[in-house]
Amino acid sequence: MQNLFLELSSLDQRCYREFGLSEDLLMEHAAEGMNQYIRTHLVNNSTISIVCGSGNNGADGLALARLLHGDYRVTVILPFGANSSMAQRQLQRNTKLGITIQTHFTSSEVIVDALYGSGLSRTLETPALTLIEAMNNTKGFKIACDIPSGLMLDGTLQNSCFVADVTLSMGALKRGFYSDNAKDFVGQVSVINLGVTRTIYEASTSWKLLEKSDMQLPHRHSHNTHKGSFGHLSVICGEKEGAAIISGSSALRFGAGLVTLISNENVTLPYELMQSHLLPNNTSAIALGMGLGQEFSESELLTLLDNELPLILDADIFTHPLFKTLLQREQLVITPHPKEFIVILKTLNLADISIETLQKARFKYVELFTNAYPNVVLLLKGTNVIITYQQLFYINSHGTNILAKGGSGDVLTGLIGALLAQGKSPLEATINASLAHTSAAQKITKNNYALTPSDLIESITTL
Repeated sequence: MQNLFLELSSLDQRCYREFGLSEDLLMEHAAEGMNQYIRTHLVNNSTISIVCGSGNNGADGLALARLLHGDYRVTVILPFGANSSMAQRQLQRNTKLGITIQTHFTSSEVIVDALYGSGLSRTLETPALTLIEAMNNTKGFKIACDIPSGLMLDGTLQNSCFVADVTLSMGALKRGFYSDNAKDFVGQVSVINLGVTRTIYEASTSWKLLEKSDMQLPHRHSHNTHKGSFGHLSVICGEKEGAAIISGSSALRFGAGLVTLISNENVTLPYELMQSHLLPNNTSAIALGMGLGQEFSESELLTLLDNELPLILDADIFTHPLFKTLLQREQLVITPHPKEFIVILKTLNLADISIETLQKARFKYVELFTNAYPNVVLLLKGTNVIITYQQLFYINSHGTNILAKGGSGDVLTGLIGALLAQGKSPLEATINASLAHTSAAQKITKNNYALTPSDLIESITTL
């Protein structure tokens, strides 16, 4: 896992205060980090346009121009002058070296966006928006210095935003990179050290970025076992039985020893799934909500849930009268998509908002929910998945648009249910299942519009 921060200026200030590092020194390390990235990835004598703003982000770009000058054909674009003291100092150094400096944008093989850094707090005016559009519309490899211009720290976007192939973040990772809105703009993200290692530069934070290496698959290490050793997931099968079948099949492929679908009617199932009208005595976890509809009465559900078993909730249960009561259970996971989450927020009197409002401030509303229900594990689906429990937050950024297909969420429910049944804690089950879900999607070799739940389930077996 990597740390995520809303802002980094306080960490810079700590470097000045505690380690005796100056603003100029941090800037030189920022420029050197970008310099090394370019020298590693691009051949000498490439043409490079470095578009610099008037503040310290522009100063970073000016310092980079000085380091590249002589080995690359560098042009500095300085459309709004140099206002900060650091920008003026770096401009003087560039001028003495004879680096080409102009006010109008010209395209190159490489475009470096050093217009606005993470301190941007105002609305961009037309000249800046027009410049960003010109940068986006030209061909070339695009690098964002610190943060793509037009992306705000909270992950919201201005009317125009630089589309980077690579974002080189100064010092640490910014949480705003991992908003759903930002995913099409940040490209690959790398961190540049600012004179000290990240372990020293970074402070404690409750927000974490999940890495693929964090995933722990349910491999079986003991040999003296039987099917009961790996748990029994019971999936409540409602009106749309296909959703429950997908979840059950997913759970069986992810290590659950036994999977039973609980139904009022006899349902045609894959031969490997069991069926019952009653909850089996050896059930170790329950999955509820997928395609539920009106199949079960409230009293029937209360009978099925009259226990303290780990429970995962999805889909139709979020609008059921029992939902608020179920939130009081121990060992509970809920996995809404955005439309379902705004219904949950309204039902719980936490917020009455639109999907658009939620998507602009996903971090805010996830925090709002977990403050009210700290013992519930929430997985909010999206381009970047957010998982929270007891004021700890985890972002899974490995999702892909291939998952935007009906049934993908039912697969995820089965994965989480399988791990709950095998004895994982709700948080462990949710994190590992989410990473397996996105990792399996990334392994699909079909066109990104062609995924079926069966493809995803099959891919799970190859992780």
